[in-house]
Amino acid sequence: MANKIRVSAVSYTNTMPFVYGLQHSTIINSIDLTLDVPAICASKLIENQADIGLVPVVALLDIPEYHIISRYCIGAVAAVNSVFIFSNKPIGKIGSLRLDLESRTSNQLAKILLKRHWHADPIFTTTGSADAFVEIGDRTFGKKDKFPFVYDLAEEWIKYSGLPFVFAVWASNKNISNEFLDRFNEALCFGLENRIEVIKQIRLRDDFDILHYLMNSVDYALDEKKRKGLSLFLELVRELDKPSQKV
Repeated sequence: MANKIRVSAVSYTNTMPFVYGLQHSTIINSIDLTLDVPAICASKLIENQADIGLVPVVALLDIPEYHIISRYCIGAVAAVNSVFIFSNKPIGKIGSLRLDLESRTSNQLAKILLKRHWHADPIFTTTGSADAFVEIGDRTFGKKDKFPFVYDLAEEWIKYSGLPFVFAVWASNKNISNEFLDRFNEALCFGLENRIEVIKQIRLRDDFDILHYLMNSVDYALDEKKRKGLSLFLELVRELDKPSQKV
């Protein structure tokens, strides 16, 4: 292959099985792999600075020619334990919510749930103090017991929709050969099958169960139910972004 495929993966614990699989497969010789926060993964694919990315799903709406290229994702069929609203008040009584600059998807999910599930209408901010805040990824580990009100956004989405949630998918912004994609998916599969080896390389914590998180909380299969959940979420994001019309 003359030019390596540029791949942007997320640098969170929940993506370490994917990264392990890529790094321990011959596919590593065919790719230029970088590790980024979700928002950067998205911008790289949108701006053609990467060919493939593990992108927050809301970014798909901004990629003119996107292709979901893998049967694996970052998803949840129950509480995911790393995407939260932490709050000092019950969710229905918050007046302000600070969004997380690292993930547009979780911010949009929070807005949808506030509107449709909790029937709340807080002010949104990205800086300063607020009654509650969205936070995702490794920064949330061990925080569940530190706030009076904690809402797992995957769990709340499932209560609302009856469908699992997909946070991120492997997507490309151009056609990639089937031969390469087969090898890419085999590498991802290898990483998932060796999660115990991945966990051995992680410094364990007293306040968070990494083993349970990677083996149970994150659900990696992009199956039909998750695709339905993804379609519904993107439809609701489009509705959310429409300007309100008074009749």
